[in-house]
Amino acid sequence: MIKIKTQRSRQIISFIMLTIGSIMAAFALENFLIPNTILDGGVTGISIIASKIFNLPVSLLVLILNIPFIYIGYKNLGKGFLARTVYSMILFSFTLSIFQHTAPITEQMLLATVFGGILLGIGVGVVIHFGGCVDGTESVALVISKKTTLSVGQVVLIFNLIIYSIAGIIFGLDRAMYSLLTYFITFKVIDFVSEGTEQAKAALIITDHGTDMAKEIYKRLGRTVTTIRGKGLISGEKEVMYCVLTRIEIYELRHIAEDMDESAFITILDVSDIIGQHIKSTQHIAHKKVRYQERKD
Repeated sequence: MIKIKTQRSRQIISFIMLTIGSIMAAFALENFLIPNTILDGGVTGISIIASKIFNLPVSLLVLILNIPFIYIGYKNLGKGFLARTVYSMILFSFTLSIFQHTAPITEQMLLATVFGGILLGIGVGVVIHFGGCVDGTESVALVISKKTTLSVGQVVLIFNLIIYSIAGIIFGLDRAMYSLLTYFITFKVIDFVSEGTEQAKAALIITDHGTDMAKEIYKRLGRTVTTIRGKGLISGEKEVMYCVLTRIEIYELRHIAEDMDESAFITILDVSDIIGQHIKSTQHIAHKKVRYQERKD
């Protein structure tokens, strides 16, 4: 009963924070960035461009264009991610439509870029920290990164550079440069608020149920785990697991640990670079085996 109440309280707090983050992100866009034609990246950036061209509400476009990305995220991160993301995106879209009718805070481009980028980064960072998402770009980037050698950060950056290039052609080079500056500000703030300063993260997990937890991590996240035997001064024999993952998977890792072993101790570390082949999914393993067998035959 206590565990059920704890889980319920955690979910309530999670959705409260998702609400705050979504509203803050929408406020930053409609009161700082969009009135000054400064673009966010990802699906939101595409929505802003389409809104300016076709005179359609950004709130509606954000919701519609994110639908396929939500599905991709659900297939890779599960029902929990789906519920939190659908809630965040609907609230984000709704509050965008409300703030659309309010006056912009400033028309100074530099002020709008800096403060809009900071507020947007805080809002999106809070949403990511609590397992949600207001822009489906990272979901697709996660899938692409699992099937290629590109990191999530590299995929998102490539995607956004294409968007800002289009913005430069349509709205002028200065708007594209302001948008790019906003992206870098937002990117850094998101990482600071959500988990740190890097896209890639490493988790060190100390537990008594290493094998079961490793299987669950592989099942839910498609991430392999390296197990090391350890010995605590007081606790005795322990299993220490090492796993490399992305920031949007950390929330799910916490839930796996809570489900499998409430006494598990987890440390999240920054990873500045990854060298070598990192197995990212069962499909990736199967594909490698097929290629190996073809070469062998």
